[in-house]
Amino acid sequence: MSRYLDPRVDLVFKKIFGEHPDLLISFLNALIPLPKGKEISRIDYFPAELVPNTPLGKDSIVDVRCVDNFGRQFIVEMQMLWTSSFRSRMVFNSSKAYVKQLTVGEPYDMLEPVYGIGIVNAKIFPEKEQFYHHYKVINVEDSEDIIEDLEFILVELEKDIKLKGLTKLQHKQLAVLWLRFLKETKGDRTIGASELSQHAELQKAVSICEVGSYTDAELFLYERNSDAISTEKTLQNETRREALEEGRAEGRVEGEAKGRIEGRVEGIVEGRAEIVLKMWQKLQSIEEIHALTDIPMATIEEILK
Repeated sequence: MSRYLDPRVDLVFKKIFGEHPDLLISFLNALIPLPKGKEISRIDYFPAELVPNTPLGKDSIVDVRCVDNFGRQFIVEMQMLWTSSFRSRMVFNSSKAYVKQLTVGEPYDMLEPVYGIGIVNAKIFPEKEQFYHHYKVINVEDSEDIIEDLEFILVELEKDIKLKGLTKLQHKQLAVLWLRFLKETKGDRTIGASELSQHAELQKAVSICEVGSYTDAELFLYERNSDAISTEKTLQNETRREALEEGRAEGRVEGEAKGRIEGRVEGIVEGRAEIVLKMWQKLQSIEEIHALTDIPMATIEEILK
């Protein structure tokens, strides 16, 4: 039985969509409501050095950027961990790409649209059933009056991926299959063979995820990426628990609350020490540990003495 790596993780996502333009074209055409007759037929990738690192942790967000045969730019971002600043990041990066199309003195009619696509491995709006969100710049008094230069697609992978709600897409079924592929492929699981048989691009994407397609060095990097994401997620969950517990403690008798808070702080210190040691054993540098966890450098050095 074949085993698969998670296509949402940095190494695999970039191999699928950053090295195989036919797969990225299929993915974008399926996921974006492009005008009829204006589907993507060719893309050119931007050089890797034009894709900046993110201060949120280099393993939590993955970027793939390209320009198509019509001159439109596409920025695809895979976010494994949701942060409230992600939408602002999408707007910033897309706006920056739009502005950089021109040099001083060039006419504005040379500008082409920019699309930001964010795939998030989380529930951003838990109160809503909808998993697919399409944003445009519109006239608030007339929703048909649209400035078409910037558009954003945001997808919540943790919700139920289904055809409902994708009425404006030309390739609804393919969009669902691409998103299910991202969500479900890992270990010994992927989407069904009967569904794959209808789409050569998806068959190819699944084959790229097979463990046997990777060298030992690549598998080590994959495990390192996965561990870093797990560590960052653990710290986020820990912070949420701390806030909840502190809120409860404030309503209790001062002496009782103080004792419990001191115990919790001691537990947090011990937990972070364990995280630092595990990351150090994975051959991550002190600088990398600091960037991923926000634990002060002096504290990390003290733990590793």
